[in-house]
Amino acid sequence: MPIFEPVIGLEIHAQLLTATKIFCGCSTRFGAEPNTQLCPVCFGLPGALPVLNRRAVELAIRAGLAFGCQIHTRSIFARKNYFYPDLPKGYQISQYEQPLATDGAIELAGPSERTLGIIRVHLEEDAGKSLHEGLPDSDRATHLDFNRSGVPLIEIVSRPDLRSPAEASEAFNRIREILVAIGVNDGNMEEGSLRCDANVSVRPAGSETLGVKTEVKNLNSFRHVQRALEFEIERHTSVLAAGGQLQQQTRLWDPNTGQTVLMRTKEEADDYRYFPEPDLAPLVVDEAWIAAIRESLPELPEARRRRLVAQYQLPDYDAGVLTQSMALADYFERTAAVAGNAKAASNWIMVELGRKMHEQRTSIEQVPLKPESLAELIVLIDTGKITGPVAKVVFEKMYDTGRAAADIVEAEGLARIDDANAIDGIVRDVLSGHPGPVAEYRAGKTKTLGFLVGQVMKVTAGKADPAKVNESVRRVLAEEPAGDRRD
Repeated sequence: MPIFEPVIGLEIHAQLLTATKIFCGCSTRFGAEPNTQLCPVCFGLPGALPVLNRRAVELAIRAGLAFGCQIHTRSIFARKNYFYPDLPKGYQISQYEQPLATDGAIELAGPSERTLGIIRVHLEEDAGKSLHEGLPDSDRATHLDFNRSGVPLIEIVSRPDLRSPAEASEAFNRIREILVAIGVNDGNMEEGSLRCDANVSVRPAGSETLGVKTEVKNLNSFRHVQRALEFEIERHTSVLAAGGQLQQQTRLWDPNTGQTVLMRTKEEADDYRYFPEPDLAPLVVDEAWIAAIRESLPELPEARRRRLVAQYQLPDYDAGVLTQSMALADYFERTAAVAGNAKAASNWIMVELGRKMHEQRTSIEQVPLKPESLAELIVLIDTGKITGPVAKVVFEKMYDTGRAAADIVEAEGLARIDDANAIDGIVRDVLSGHPGPVAEYRAGKTKTLGFLVGQVMKVTAGKADPAKVNESVRRVLAEEPAGDRRD
């Protein structure tokens, strides 16, 4: 079989975080009763003129700058005409020939370290939603909810720079990270506020000519992007290897069957009959506004990952986990600053705090434990005031009650036991209560040492210094048994 190479590009639709729609004052709130967030502008009724949402433009510029694009001071809206049952006007207002932003790029992490070019970022309105199931007559009718009609979107169109489904999934993830970090999109794919269309073709390895393209629409998870592209690459390769011909298609991914299904055949820009939107003047933005938005951008996720590694000497893995949200990275930096131990702060946040958030299905913004409080706990460990096992008990009490770590330690007698004589006494008591394991150890079965040390730690509720317990157990075990002594 000939060796084929996949060529992949992405088109990502991201809902902008505005309270109202792009051309009217209707709410963008998710979950409202169907068809309750509508007005004559949403339906394109005669005499109902669209008025552009300034906040939507600001967020679109913000995204364009974050992707390294050139922001054009003059852009044009167009009508995109096609039959779409859940777009009540019969056309979509979008940008085509003169978009807001062009020529950007992002860097992908991972083995390939590939640069993904961004062709354009443009503004447009969303369509409504077709409801095919969950209603009494779903077997014979499609219901339409137009609430999403007119919700502001940006479309981010990448160059066909990706060469594997895994890279495509990573690229989608990176774009989501950036959009969330800069406050442009909430990243909620389950609610449809972030969706990906993937364009894929295959060609003989080494060829520069693009193959016949398939567009897979409305992918709403990183996993779906990867699986849908894997299926399509296999489908394309099998057809070409057998000497067949492919047809340009738009397809949908069915996660239940693990296959794509045909939606429609060949589709070109001419099919949409674009022409300038007659009810909207050209969008003109001045350089001063662009500069002010650029100045307001936060540190982007990839730059922050690199800084955390360099500044705090964290492993790449830690930095990657901590920058999954900017709020989590902020929490880490505040904790590390007070604790003076960045690696310990990273470990506690990723493991114990992460476990609590997972159990309670909460976000870092909702965590009741302040970074400074977690830092206080880390200081108690580092200064030898408490042991690691006790620290976990104190953490749970801090999280649940809001009490300070030092107060819990003092009130509940949880301070570390490190007096050698006291530990020796406890060790002798424990060993006398476990003659069997003691005899086994002295007979050469040294694996019982761990059991005996564990029993001492259990008796002390984890408060004894583990190193001193280990040393004491070894020393006492090495003593001549009382029954073997000779006068």
